[in-house]
Amino acid sequence: MGSIGVYFWRFQETNRISQLFEQTNGYVYINLQLAVYVNDVLTFLLGYCCFFSMIKFVQLFRFNQRVSLFAETLKSCAKELISFSLMFTIVFMAFLSLFYLLFISKLSTCSSLLQTAQMLFEMTLMKFDASQISGADAFLGPFCFTLFMLLVVFVCLSMFFSIIIDSFHHAKDNQKEDQIMLSFMLTKFLRWTGLKRLNQEEIQEERDSRMRSQYFDPIENFPDRIDQLLEALNKIYIDQKRELARLEKAGL
Repeated sequence: MGSIGVYFWRFQETNRISQLFEQTNGYVYINLQLAVYVNDVLTFLLGYCCFFSMIKFVQLFRFNQRVSLFAETLKSCAKELISFSLMFTIVFMAFLSLFYLLFISKLSTCSSLLQTAQMLFEMTLMKFDASQISGADAFLGPFCFTLFMLLVVFVCLSMFFSIIIDSFHHAKDNQKEDQIMLSFMLTKFLRWTGLKRLNQEEIQEERDSRMRSQYFDPIENFPDRIDQLLEALNKIYIDQKRELARLEKAGL
């Protein structure tokens, strides 16, 4: 709805500028700042709409086992990720203020808050120049750098990966059986229509599964055989007792 409203706003602004240009024949200064601003806002909104629309396609492929596992993992770790994001934002803003105030006059990458944030994100991705930081200050540079690496890279990122891994195992253990059956049916249908051919590994795996289904371990089947033998002996004993009772009644 917001995108539609901004679109009509841009349409009206475009008509206003066109009418003004037509009336003055272009001899009057026309301020295009508002039009550019509205166009940028509309571009941002359309980008977000396209992003969330593409994310919605995950629901269409929920019958696939891997896509469903991905969606369930994100759903199960949503609350933990929100809490972690708040904590990470506080820690990151603290280091952002620290690096900006300490090295604003010594490093070009810390000349503004935006550039400082970009430098810290690059440090999180292990892309940094340690000599430049240590050259800015002999003590504070290495100290702040080491503190950032310990708290953000090792502690915070380890917590993030732990949340994702735990949610993945939880979603995998609680995965629905119908999704597995749908994936199995889809695979069988593709093989039957010839759209998907088996590779060498899948052929070998299918042969192994057939051999495992036909193989009977005598040790594993031994208790069942004993039960069958006891049932047969019990039946013979009961039949003999009935026959003796019948003969006694007949006086034989």
